[in-house]
Amino acid sequence: MNMQLLKDTMHGTLTISAMVYFILLCAQPFALAFRGLGGEDMVHGLFDMIPGGEVGALLFLMGLLFILGFFLEWIEISYIALPMFLPVFIGYGTDMVWLAILIAMNLQMSFLTPPFGWALFFLKGVTPPGITTRDIYVGVLPFVLLQALAVAVIFVFPSVATWLPKAIGW
Repeated sequence: MNMQLLKDTMHGTLTISAMVYFILLCAQPFALAFRGLGGEDMVHGLFDMIPGGEVGALLFLMGLLFILGFFLEWIEISYIALPMFLPVFIGYGTDMVWLAILIAMNLQMSFLTPPFGWALFFLKGVTPPGITTRDIYVGVLPFVLLQALAVAVIFVFPSVATWLPKAIGW
C-alpha cells in the first residue's frame, strides 16, 4: 500500500462512479422523451401482439433481457430498458417482487454467457496465467445450466421467491 496506489484507486473509483451517475442523469431525459414521443404506447402495443398474455410477455421479456445482458451492464438495463417494460406488467398485476427476482437471476445468468460474459472477464482478470478464456467459458457452463434451472423453478413456482417477503409483511 502506497500513496500512488491509493491515488490510482481513488481516481478509478471516482471515474466509475461518475459514469454511473452520468447514466442515471441521462436516463431521466431519455425516459421523458421516450414517453413524450409515444414510445410507451409502442411498447404496450408490442406486448399486446405477443401471444400468451402475461406468461408470453414474461417469456419475451426474459429472452430480451437475456440478450441485452450479453451487451449491456445491469445499470443500463435497470435504468433505461426496464422502465419501458414494467408498466406492462403492472397492468397485468404481476407480483413485482417475483418479477424483480426473475430479472435479477436472468441477468446474472446472462452475464455468465458468451459472447461477452461480463462476469467472465472479471474472472479472467484474477485467474493464473495458464487459464484461458475458453477454459473459463467451458467451466462456467454447469453454473449457467443450474441458474437456468433455478429461473425455471422460480418461473413455475413463484412462491419460492415470494414467501419470505410475504412472511415479513411486504
